Amino acid sequence: MRCGEKCFIVHIEIAGNKQVKSVHARTPVDARKAVRKEYGAAAQILSVAEERKQE
Repeated sequence: MRCGEKCFIVHIEIAGNKQVKSVHARTPVDARKAVRKEYGAAAQILSVAEERKQE
């Protein structure tokens, strides 16, 4: 992990299957880039949200 990274929950759709992935990134834009790099342009990103720790 890099300094300042947070955990983001990314909802994606690949070939009609919806999936939820956890991604470590500094910003939501970086989280989208990481998903596109891993799954390619075929993956449609539905939403990106920061994971909140429960206290």
